[in-house]
Amino acid sequence: MRAHVPSFELVPGRSLKGVLETLNKEPGIWKPFAGGTDLMVLFETGLLQHKKYIDIWNLRELKGIKESKNEFSMGALVTYSEVRQHSKLEKMFPLLASAARETGAVAIQNRGTIGGNIANASPAADTPPALLVYDAQIDLASVDGVRSVSYSKFHLGYKKMDLKADEIVAKVRIPKYQGKIRHYYRKVGTRKAQAISKICFAGILEIKKGRVEKVGIGLGSVGPIPLRCFETEAFLQDQKLNGTLLAKAKEILLKEITPIDDIRSTGEYRKIVTGRLLEEFLCGTGSLSSRN
Repeated sequence: MRAHVPSFELVPGRSLKGVLETLNKEPGIWKPFAGGTDLMVLFETGLLQHKKYIDIWNLRELKGIKESKNEFSMGALVTYSEVRQHSKLEKMFPLLASAARETGAVAIQNRGTIGGNIANASPAADTPPALLVYDAQIDLASVDGVRSVSYSKFHLGYKKMDLKADEIVAKVRIPKYQGKIRHYYRKVGTRKAQAISKICFAGILEIKKGRVEKVGIGLGSVGPIPLRCFETEAFLQDQKLNGTLLAKAKEILLKEITPIDDIRSTGEYRKIVTGRLLEEFLCGTGSLSSRN
């Protein structure tokens, strides 16, 4: 079943100020439309329920990657291709670049945006686990100004976010960190390309004097939202890695996740693979196990 085109309305956004005023005047009536890589799939299959959209693709206020002394910031309209092609961003935050490379085909990477990946709120999205472990902050804009929320607190439930009807995701900010970190990213899917993840694992680890100095674990496709595994991280903090610790860490991690059976995989498979990925990550082997 295909969508009935005349029943939809898409109007151009002339400026960020104008878009925010429209959202404020009629909250919930209009929604932003950026790259459209997720919305158009729903549209083509007749499953796109919302009817009124504002095209924000050309809003310069939401574009660009900037570096300051303490952080990198990305406008919500920064594409996956722009992330991949930004050498300084990739050097400092390689997990984000890996996630961008794993997302769809080149055409999708040229249109898909960081802000859209966040606001679409899919638990299987590729960039959220990386953003979680890098302690990303999300700037949300409205006519009342900008408020910032920790990305780890942004997703409240399946397709539910700390995002008001008159707000849009405007910017993503990632703080710099100067330690010697091991970066690990692994996406497990049916194919090596153009596949929705069965499990997505992002991790950062710093060891000092034989003990865990800093650790971050972010997961996708193992629960209703992208998950930051705070309990497992707290257990590993200041500990010396060994076989006994790994076994206990795996036990804690598997209690943090709530994978389901779906068309792509089973909950049991996801549990088994997540445990193995944790071991691979902590042992310093596998995909993108590098230091900066």
